[in-house]
Amino acid sequence: MNMTTTLDVQRSGPVARVFLNRPEVRNAFNDGVITELTQTFTALAADSTLRCIVLGGHGKAFCAGADLNWMRAMAGYSWEQNRADAQALAEMLWTLYSCPLPIVGRVHGDCYAGGLGLAAVCDVLLAAEGVSFCLSEAKLGLLPATIGPYVVKAMGEQAARRWFLTAERFSAAQAHAMGFVHECVAPEALDAKVDEIVAALVANGPMAVRACKSLVQDVAGRAIAAELRADTARRIADIRASDEGREGIQSFLGKRAPNWLA
Repeated sequence: MNMTTTLDVQRSGPVARVFLNRPEVRNAFNDGVITELTQTFTALAADSTLRCIVLGGHGKAFCAGADLNWMRAMAGYSWEQNRADAQALAEMLWTLYSCPLPIVGRVHGDCYAGGLGLAAVCDVLLAAEGVSFCLSEAKLGLLPATIGPYVVKAMGEQAARRWFLTAERFSAAQAHAMGFVHECVAPEALDAKVDEIVAALVANGPMAVRACKSLVQDVAGRAIAAELRADTARRIADIRASDEGREGIQSFLGKRAPNWLA
């Protein structure tokens, strides 16, 4: 276990679990949290022995958005200080989104504002029934700008039109219905569901999972033109010819477990 100032990072075999660890402020984030998330995920991304990462929060909420003291300080910032501050948040979100490892989001309690940005960069998002989501920025005369690209990708443009503009709360069931959340389960079943997804990820080819994550990000929204068709043909040729691809096919044909499960 590795405790930073704001995070609890746990490691068990090929799985890392990163928990926001500021329960006294419902895991609201500030510049310190942003810096530590960036550093932590950069380090985890470079660890070739890891297979997946779980992202959650300790206490009563996943993440309540921006810390009030941080917001109070920002009220006195110049335009340039605001831009630098926002750029750090944008870089943190990109670090998580571009992490080669799959990230499983474990959402409980409240998930507000910037917390939705953290949820949106997860590859598999699981939420407890009763979770309250809210893109509350417009209520404060602001907008969810830095998290916007990830949230729109995750919930879809049509859903984003409503929730960005109205700043209404929406439920875990509504988040599931729009496809933002993959599974919505009873709070007491959340950890079991997280473990189930982690087990599914770890059972697959390590390089294949990374390649699948990259594939989705690279083909989403692109025209199925000759360039993309050639790119996807190259990708499958590369992985079929790799040691892992050959082992996967041979183990399947030989009716035995592949070596990554040995």
